[in-house]
Amino acid sequence: MCDHCTRREFFGMTAATGMLMAGASWTHGWASQVPRPQPRGNSRILVIFTGEPRPDDRDWGADAGQIDAMRSHLTGAQERLGNIELVFGESRSPQQTEELLENAGPGAPVLAINVQNFAMTRVIQPVLAAGRPMAVFSLPASGHDWMYVPRWREAGHRVTLMPTSGYHELECALRVLRVVPMMRQSRLLLFPPARGTAQACSPDAVKERLGTDVVAVEESVFDELITTADEAAVRAEFDAWTNGAKEILEPTREDIEKAARVSVALDRLMEQEQADALAIGTCMGWLPKGFPCLGFTRLRDRGIPAACEGDMDSVLTMLMFQYAFDKPGFQGNATFDTSRNALWTAHCTAPLKMDGPDGEAAPYLLRGHSEVGGSGCVPEVQYRLGEEITRAKLVNLDTILLSAGKIIDVPERSVHGCRTQIVTEVRDAAKMAANWSLALDTEDAMTLLHRVVIYGDHIQDTRHLANLMGLKVLDEG
Repeated sequence: MCDHCTRREFFGMTAATGMLMAGASWTHGWASQVPRPQPRGNSRILVIFTGEPRPDDRDWGADAGQIDAMRSHLTGAQERLGNIELVFGESRSPQQTEELLENAGPGAPVLAINVQNFAMTRVIQPVLAAGRPMAVFSLPASGHDWMYVPRWREAGHRVTLMPTSGYHELECALRVLRVVPMMRQSRLLLFPPARGTAQACSPDAVKERLGTDVVAVEESVFDELITTADEAAVRAEFDAWTNGAKEILEPTREDIEKAARVSVALDRLMEQEQADALAIGTCMGWLPKGFPCLGFTRLRDRGIPAACEGDMDSVLTMLMFQYAFDKPGFQGNATFDTSRNALWTAHCTAPLKMDGPDGEAAPYLLRGHSEVGGSGCVPEVQYRLGEEITRAKLVNLDTILLSAGKIIDVPERSVHGCRTQIVTEVRDAAKMAANWSLALDTEDAMTLLHRVVIYGDHIQDTRHLANLMGLKVLDEG
């Protein structure tokens, strides 16, 4: 926190205890204990067709034509996704399943496909015994094995069920299956202090539960990157932001130049550290050097999650969603309007490309930060009306808070609250407000307040993801 910041008075003692506790586990030099990763390969996924193909005019099972169609959809999805490697196999016995698991490697999750009635129940035990995450895809009338999946999950196995005729859902299965190995390969940078639930603020717990390395970075390291930032790159970043803005209100030229310089330095930092995500716990104190909000926008638009205020729960949520859906998250504060059955989300940093790195950028204004007297430079992004959204947060490393909504209002120019704002219609705003964050055992304001929003209705796929990762889902809607 900085002496400029009205947020110091606003949050007061509510946040102080949480910040001190969270920061206590981070020590100087801790980052050097985590080696930089080797270049990442594609995430392997084992696809097992269980049983013998059945005739196309009788019996419970999948016929040769259906199997060919599934293979075609899977290979097409592999090409489109670009970061997975499918290992195909057929199993008629537990021994064959064991051989397939060994061939695929210890980190490969499993997509099991029903081919013959009760074949899956006969051959799948080695997958369950190995603790592999497994998605079961079951065409209608392909067998009765689907009904055992809930029982396997109840017994503690990380399995999810897709009983559908929609071949396109095979790609959905691959998307959520790849999250597990991708999280294990990930490297997350943190400028301490960390904030959030106690488990999320523990690097050891994050490593054990998700496999993700959390690496502390000292601000002095970043100060050097700011000082040595390439001047041509800074000018290009300045021009891109000013030329693209619908309007520039409070920021001065110096404000925008500082923010552009920080943006370039953040790019260089992430490249040097081969990092996949970033959280800054001291961002409210960065005004003298330049706010990181423009840089956060650029990172998220490129598929690199970046979280404000050291929020570890939010950055891990954004990372999971980026891997699953190829879309960035808008991390923001919540406030309700029960007269409109609406929930607002607002923050002073936000991605432009909510449809993903290849999508179009949303319109934006350049504004001063709303909580430091209009100083600095942040984007006010104007998101798309009518868009279905998913709102979520992974908390305690074991539960996903989840709800859906639709954007019904975006201000032409924000007044109260943080700069980027969306108003979303929800199922029951009064009920949501009354039960907000009761599942969290903390008094830290940011931990209670923040949620992550992504474009699209991903409720069902998030439930599949939770099943594969052994997480509980709490419906906040």
